[in-house]
Amino acid sequence: MAKPTARTADKHRLYEMSVQDPTEEIRFLRRVYRDVFGSEPKVLREDFCGTAAVCCRWVRISPEHRALGIDLDAEVLEWARAHNLPSAGRAAPRVRLHRGNVLSPPRARAHVVTAMNFSYFTFKERPILLSYFRKVRRTLHAKGLFFLDIYGGPEAQIPQIEELVHPGFSYLWDQDAYNPITGDYRCFIHFRFTDGNGIRKAFRYDWRLWSLPEVRDLLREAGFEEIRVYWEGTSADGEGNGVFRPALRPVNDPAWIAYIVAGPRVRSPARGA
Repeated sequence: MAKPTARTADKHRLYEMSVQDPTEEIRFLRRVYRDVFGSEPKVLREDFCGTAAVCCRWVRISPEHRALGIDLDAEVLEWARAHNLPSAGRAAPRVRLHRGNVLSPPRARAHVVTAMNFSYFTFKERPILLSYFRKVRRTLHAKGLFFLDIYGGPEAQIPQIEELVHPGFSYLWDQDAYNPITGDYRCFIHFRFTDGNGIRKAFRYDWRLWSLPEVRDLLREAGFEEIRVYWEGTSADGEGNGVFRPALRPVNDPAWIAYIVAGPRVRSPARGA
């Protein structure tokens, strides 16, 4: 693949290469679902779906798998139709991309609903986030799970730029500003290329940095009976190893990422889940 430049680069593809791994994400969703219910989830709803990479990978699992992606951004959904939907091949008709607000989702019930990449942080007010969680609860299948990711730790509140180097370009996560009174949080994604140029503010996020206890409390208030936190393990060098397991007393790292899984009250996870 030719090295990207500011003139030729596609910011959506760079985003996918930098922060998404649909195969691993789906492996995690299916593993947890099978552990909880002992069966295979068939219907996925990807809220704030963006380029719908997960939807398009999901339907390739089997002819019984279907996916619905919801996003407000018409431009990114058109990009998804042009660039990712063809990758689903003959399974593409089982992907439905819906331009709309996740606060008014279609009534079709899903086995799995996801709100990843901290996308629900866009809801800054407690009543609105609670309303969203209630809508998810009402549209879940009786045997359904809601998956969210979350990050935090002291370093999450510090203005700083983290750089990750990829072949031909660097991804820069810019924690630009944080208000400790309101929780308002402004971040950017920049890209830098080996030719010295780049794309500044390729993506902008005006969020509230919700804490994990706040999100858990809201999920309970929304009607979810069981809420589990899956914490990332560490490798020998102390870095995250990408393996997430249920945790009650995790290590309080300066910066951490976790998954929250909410659903009906079910049996405890199997050993090694």
